[in-house]
Amino acid sequence: MAYGQKILKGDAYKRAAIKRRHIRIRKSINGTAERPRLVVTRSNRHIVAQVIDDIKGHTLASASTLDTSIRGAEGDKSAQAKQVGALVAERAKAAGVEAVVFDRGGNQYAGRIAALADAAREAGLKF
Repeated sequence: MAYGQKILKGDAYKRAAIKRRHIRIRKSINGTAERPRLVVTRSNRHIVAQVIDDIKGHTLASASTLDTSIRGAEGDKSAQAKQVGALVAERAKAAGVEAVVFDRGGNQYAGRIAALADAAREAGLKF
């Protein structure tokens, strides 16, 4: 083993793996004015989605489970992720965005991430 190499365990290992995957994904994904990037950030309790124009560095639309319209909603975390997906798609369409590039943030495309993406597609965003 090389000196200075720290062996990570448990949650630290998992977060480091997610960070590595996110860096690898971002090499090929970039948001433009015509097709901004839909970024999904997931924690154990909440999920946040943002539509970002990387060229200008501006957030065009965002939604999360912390919004007042979703915060007191019933259902499990996947149901809340669906509501966030529909809300971010509605706000993005109001901002004039028709198509986005999906950035899953290093997370697997399953569960809450997939539920958010499917709800955004159903609401009219093109991936």
